[in-house]
Amino acid sequence: MTIMNYHQYYPIDVVNGPGTRCTLFVSGCVHQCRGCYNQATWRTDSGTPFTQQAEDTIIADLNDTRIKRRGLSLSGGDPLHPANLSAVLQLVKRVRSECVGKDIWLWSGYTLGELNSQQREILQYVDTFIDGKFIKEQADPRLEWRGSANQIIHHLK
Repeated sequence: MTIMNYHQYYPIDVVNGPGTRCTLFVSGCVHQCRGCYNQATWRTDSGTPFTQQAEDTIIADLNDTRIKRRGLSLSGGDPLHPANLSAVLQLVKRVRSECVGKDIWLWSGYTLGELNSQQREILQYVDTFIDGKFIKEQADPRLEWRGSANQIIHHLK
């Protein structure tokens, strides 16, 4: 089994989704969009291995009552990159079972219609899915939660 890598974990984030959140930026992206602000995450072997300890830290942070976190945001890279599916599925299942009342937001360059069965399985645990490649010509900084006008916010739950 391949170990997923990640580039950054923010235990307190107010930019990537509504409210105060935990945000994980994973490694690996096949889309490699022109104008991407996070090109360092494209290679699956870049960043730091996502270990059991890292996963446990996210769960503990989400359950920390000293800070009212609304949920988990998954970005990257691409959480739905084939190399990330196993680790992301395990993480979202744990959040659902161990973190009461927390939502999960996930950003991917894949569109909803392009997803395979493994990727769709992950979305069963996701509340909000923002899909589509970043298209530089459609970039608009006024858009909420997305970088370009082609990207769609799907409220799944």
